[in-house]
Amino acid sequence: MSAYVALLRAVNVGGTGKLPMAALVGMCEDAGFNEVRTYIASGNVVFRSRLDEATVRDALAARLQAYAGRPVGVLVRSAAEIAEVAARNPFPDAAGNRVVALFVDGPLPRDPLQGVAGLNGEQLALGPRALHVHYGDGMADSRLRIPCAAHGTARNLNTVSKLAMMAAKLA
Repeated sequence: MSAYVALLRAVNVGGTGKLPMAALVGMCEDAGFNEVRTYIASGNVVFRSRLDEATVRDALAARLQAYAGRPVGVLVRSAAEIAEVAARNPFPDAAGNRVVALFVDGPLPRDPLQGVAGLNGEQLALGPRALHVHYGDGMADSRLRIPCAAHGTARNLNTVSKLAMMAAKLA
């Protein structure tokens, strides 16, 4: 069995996409996932499964769509990949809540920085299926817009590190 982390897009953020974590656990268990654990109420779930990444994503996405009545973005990473994203933090001296990993479904676009607008002191660094962003002055006042973010979801490095630790215990 493989350990995975599923990251849901736009769940319990800003008053939209309400999803109780107990319901998420139930959907995962219904899909046949084992040792299911959630982390904070923003759509982070760690589990084990015999299925491959794409099948895990599709199984969870189908259950979420049935629950919500609309598609819910699901991005899945292996325990090893989530650990690599945490370990490859290109801004190790920055506070973990000021650095986010923007996870995308599939490889990053050929030029993931094309169309980036509103850059005002933020720093960006590319990874295999994630883009790291350092918000030096915090995210609250940032006007940064990253087009490939429309097909992804972001987590701060504190959350990524915690998810990596949780997934490592299942690997």
